[in-house]
Amino acid sequence: MKVIILGPPGAGKGTQAQYICDRYSIPQISTGDMLRAAVAAGTDLGRLAKTVMDSGQLVSDDLIISLVKERIAKPDCMNGFLFDGFPRTLAQAEATRAARVTIEAIVEIVLPDEEILKRMTGRRIHPASGRTYHIIFKPPREAGKDDLTGEPLIQRADDREETVLQRLIAYHAQTEVLSKFYGALAAGGSIDAPVIIQVDGAQSIDDVRKAILEGLSRITGHG
Repeated sequence: MKVIILGPPGAGKGTQAQYICDRYSIPQISTGDMLRAAVAAGTDLGRLAKTVMDSGQLVSDDLIISLVKERIAKPDCMNGFLFDGFPRTLAQAEATRAARVTIEAIVEIVLPDEEILKRMTGRRIHPASGRTYHIIFKPPREAGKDDLTGEPLIQRADDREETVLQRLIAYHAQTEVLSKFYGALAAGGSIDAPVIIQVDGAQSIDDVRKAILEGLSRITGHG
């Protein structure tokens, strides 16, 4: 199974990606992980990427696509792979298609901005232990304090409203267009167009998982 998972920040992509990878025995591949692995392995492309990154420049789409092709040729991708956070832009999606990297399914977790804001801005953390709470979904016994120690809880910078809004703006401007790109391929009857599986991310984690795996099973022909 060769899958791309899409969705806004806070939609639960990481959790659902793990379910998919476990079900189909495929690796989860992100651009960052792929770059680090290539650099650590010391491949020609890895050395080139390291030179670019060490100079403070962004790695070009051409180099990213070459790294993708190198990565998915490895034995652990024999059953397929799941791309998380790649492609990130329309240019990367078009370059991936031009490079004849086959994608069988696009899993898109759909969630309104207001729900994402509620999920992310409500998170609170106990810094010393990493215990997490949510002011709506999993509140501490005493507001603003850790259940076990009574110490103050904090809101991470990434979970502040202004930060979440900026991430959503970036998502809508860049990554959301990928859904339309792949949807147009399917609607146009392209023989190699991936199947689009859209899932309501407002459901429970288990219901989202069931919907995704049911959609993927229709492609493979078995549960």
